[in-house]
Amino acid sequence: MVETATTTPPFVSAFATAPQHHREEPVALERLRGTAESRFHELGFPTSRLEEWRFTNLRSIGATPYAPPANVDLTTDENVTWRQTDAHILVFVDGQWSPALSDCDALPGGLMLSTLAQELRRNPDAVMNHLSRHTSFDNRALAALNTARFEDGAYIEVAAGTVIDRPIALHFISRTAEKPSVTFPRILIVAGEASQFTVIETYDGQSLSSLTVAATEFALKPGALVDHYRVVNGSPGSNHIATQSASLERDSSLRSHSFALGSGLIRAEIDAHLTGEGAEAELGGLYLVDGARHVDHQVAVRHSSPHCNSHQLYKGILRESGRGVFNGRIVVDQDAQKTDAIQSNRNLLLSDGARANSNPQLEIFADDVKCTHGSTVGRLDEDAIFYLRSRGIGRRSAEGLLTRAFAGEVTQRVRLETLRSRLEQHLDNWLLEGDTQEG
Repeated sequence: MVETATTTPPFVSAFATAPQHHREEPVALERLRGTAESRFHELGFPTSRLEEWRFTNLRSIGATPYAPPANVDLTTDENVTWRQTDAHILVFVDGQWSPALSDCDALPGGLMLSTLAQELRRNPDAVMNHLSRHTSFDNRALAALNTARFEDGAYIEVAAGTVIDRPIALHFISRTAEKPSVTFPRILIVAGEASQFTVIETYDGQSLSSLTVAATEFALKPGALVDHYRVVNGSPGSNHIATQSASLERDSSLRSHSFALGSGLIRAEIDAHLTGEGAEAELGGLYLVDGARHVDHQVAVRHSSPHCNSHQLYKGILRESGRGVFNGRIVVDQDAQKTDAIQSNRNLLLSDGARANSNPQLEIFADDVKCTHGSTVGRLDEDAIFYLRSRGIGRRSAEGLLTRAFAGEVTQRVRLETLRSRLEQHLDNWLLEGDTQEG
């Protein structure tokens, strides 16, 4: 049955009447918020009546009375699974910055790492030059809602020619709350000309019922190189909806990989716009889906200049009643000659109840390009299992080896050894948990 209701969810109204922390803001931001708020109400809360949402139903989220978290403890040092060591760190607990849990006092020259709220007060022009310039909310209701309602988040700016050796880690923690809670984190990343750095963005926690509506924007100046990793690993009662947008100028490069490991529902809308000649985007992800969890990736890459490259590789491993959705699109504008674009989505089903919907798309308006796309949904190769078993390896072990190899094409792209090891260990534990449930 097609869902048609577009009424405003109770949590939107509740958040609007709650005490806000952005009363004294730049006039330009107030105007932006007003425009975004109006656009959200014009579009309405997403329903499966919309083509891009037809496989992802938000009815239960829209009916839940989420509210801003109250009485947030910003000092308790909880064990954050994905916390990085040897990094410049910002930690946010239930949407609020925690100075006690952060580590950003000794920053190298050329790196600005601050909260978005602080930087809007100290240097509003620098923020407003980029805020919402690289992500559009014209047709995205929840991106509009984040723009209208965000209170804080992270601001990263790296000066031209600066190479940052240590990664920059942004950790967002949702704690167990008595009532359903909602947060709207916002991240703005500006990479100066010929700068190089790594950003890790993690969402972690054990909230019994929470909703995160996040937005991340990248602005890459000519020759900039940014490695970006995003990990979502919440509890089954948490839901995560995010928009990630990037604008790449001449000869810049973004390598961004997302890992959907937990939470009840995850929806990621990922855009990259290659505006300058010679720009490159490498986008990828791995999603592990079990129980009744649901993961949805919507990926769009637009080539607007010649000699640009993009490579997408997203893989899903699904079991039990898990559901995966992938909708990928490559657009090559008329002037984007000599484009080289690859898009691939592969899904591995480990049980009869798991399902995956995959829809890669190409829109090409130039005539001298090299573009390919494809998707697969299937099970482990029985011939490969037979071969391993003929070498004395048990069936469960053989299946585990093949599954790890399937995921390895994505995890091996993680250039940070500590993060890659954690991801591989998480996969091992996830597979072992599945074996225990089935045994």
